[in-house]
Amino acid sequence: QVQLVESGGGLVQAGGSLRLSCAASGRTFSSYTTAWFRQAPGKEREFVAAIRWSSGSTYYRDSVKGRFTISRDNAKNTVYLQMNSLKPEDTAVYYCAAEQVGYGSVFPSRYNYWGQGTQVTVSS
Repeated sequence: QVQLVESGGGLVQAGGSLRLSCAASGRTFSSYTTAWFRQAPGKEREFVAAIRWSSGSTYYRDSVKGRFTISRDNAKNTVYLQMNSLKPEDTAVYYCAAEQVGYGSVFPSRYNYWGQGTQVTVSS
């Protein structure tokens, strides 16, 4: 079992920055591919970014490329999502998810473990 806890959400003006953290406990986290998803009211959960467990390769949805950066610190069992140049359309609840081994799928159903989510609100 892996437990995931997100933090770092909040209210920020457009153009601002936030850094989300996902702290994992339970098993060795380094063998898990980890991703960030988000869900806005009335919309489906969507893939944001992922970091592959083996190679450290990263993947992003097109709308956040160049603005968001996913990274991980295996020693701290923590994954981060640095979000810069935030836009009102980035407003959503952001979730951390993990899949043992994995390859960075964009489909939520591939991930076995989820955090409780953290709210990000970007005002215009």
